[in-house]
Amino acid sequence: MKTYSAKAKEIQKEWMLIDAEGLVVGRLAAIIANRLRGKHKPTFTPHMDCGDNIIVINCEKIAFTGKKRKDKTYYWHTGFAGGIKERNAHQFLDGKNPERVLELAVQRMLPGASLKRQQMTNLRIYKGAEHPHEAQNPKKLDILAMNAKNAPRG
Repeated sequence: MKTYSAKAKEIQKEWMLIDAEGLVVGRLAAIIANRLRGKHKPTFTPHMDCGDNIIVINCEKIAFTGKKRKDKTYYWHTGFAGGIKERNAHQFLDGKNPERVLELAVQRMLPGASLKRQQMTNLRIYKGAEHPHEAQNPKKLDILAMNAKNAPRG
């Protein structure tokens, strides 16, 4: 029996719409990362971009469990001496770029190299309920129906 390897012509991409309101960040990021890679398809090929296009709306209403919204810290370096910067999750979510929290979570769940950059271009995250991709007729993906743990308790 031969191992199946998908060709570029055989790959069929779908458009999925996810409403992130009230969903847990890590669980949502894991589902998005698997969909971007195409691991949910029987034709999954690790070295090809066979995943779907994902649209995420309401990213500013995403939830953290426990005290992570206040305590979780994101670090980056400017490249200059002593240039370490930090920002908490609530500062990102309440600021002008709340989509960065989910984008970083998904990006860090994908395997590295140039395929990661190619797969990240298939992810579109928007603040609010509006998005400019109505022409693609995205299918709604109900994350809450998959597992009750995808929403925080309480």
